[in-house]
Amino acid sequence: MKIVLASRNQGKLREIRDLLDGLEIEFVSLADIDQPPEVVEDGETFYANALKKARTIAEYANCPALADDSGLEVEVLRGAPGVHSARYAGPGADDLSNMEKLLRDLEGVPPERRMAAFRCVLVLCYPDGRHQAFEGRWEGRISEAMRGRRGFGYDPVFYLDEAGKTVAELSPEEKNRRSHRARAIRKLKRHLEAVRGAHGIK
Repeated sequence: MKIVLASRNQGKLREIRDLLDGLEIEFVSLADIDQPPEVVEDGETFYANALKKARTIAEYANCPALADDSGLEVEVLRGAPGVHSARYAGPGADDLSNMEKLLRDLEGVPPERRMAAFRCVLVLCYPDGRHQAFEGRWEGRISEAMRGRRGFGYDPVFYLDEAGKTVAELSPEEKNRRSHRARAIRKLKRHLEAVRGAHGIK
């Protein structure tokens, strides 16, 4: 069984591979595909973006493809940054500039109104267009300052009340048990276990 992970984000690739460890599946990334097409993520939802990426790569590689679109939704910002999470501070933004903009936008907002959630939508698509989606959600709130050195994205400002830590202060093992991506991947893993040998995957 072989699946192309339709992403160049090394943090996401590590998490997905770790969480699906134990399945007899060969995971390859876009770096392993010869001149993969660029996919413009112009959808208005996480699902639309993930489906577009998975479908494009599955058709190009003639192999099942798994794509993820995920991001941060902040209640007081009416769901922003949402699908624009990776470029919240503008085109070419990095993690630090995105977090700095978020903290500026929430300046003066009290802790009880800084509720937020990470959302992840995974889409597994086959070359013939058949596909299945899996979603995970992780609730927390935005801290007033960055804390922790682990993880990526908005992890240093996503605070978990039950843990008393930001995600960037969790160990990789703790994050993989709790995260939005972990919740979506667990659903995907059950699906893959149930359909082993189906859909023409060898």
